Amino acid sequence: MNATTKATTSDADIVIKLYDLRREPRMREARNWFAMKFWPKSVQDILEVQNAFGTDENAYFRQIVSYWEMSASLVLRGAVDPDLFMDWSGEMVFLFAKIYPYLKEVREVINPGFFLKVETVINQTNRQAQLQAVVERQKKMFAGK
Repeated sequence: MNATTKATTSDADIVIKLYDLRREPRMREARNWFAMKFWPKSVQDILEVQNAFGTDENAYFRQIVSYWEMSASLVLRGAVDPDLFMDWSGEMVFLFAKIYPYLKEVREVINPGFFLKVETVINQTNRQAQLQAVVERQKKMFAGK
């Protein structure tokens, strides 16, 4: 975003706190499910989880989306250095890439602001090429499955 800024110790404290939140047991379960078991092949797959209220999968989905949206909002509001944030946010890009091919349709059905903060941070930190590379890698990983 701004190459002239330098991360501060306050930025580092926030990043460490965000990392600690990712280590909470229920969050680890949610991260494992979203990263390893949730592989949407259509917008319908996303909507099924989104609408499966009362299930672990729905709770995991909401927890991951809200965690990364909250984290991205700290960047967008200037509370944490964007480059420092992106240095450790590869998981955010990986998880967002699972939704990205269906994002327009998901926003039409769920919420026009769905995952918007994450997308904005990716765009403002010039990580679009990284996102596209992850989307393509995910397609290859699951081609024919």
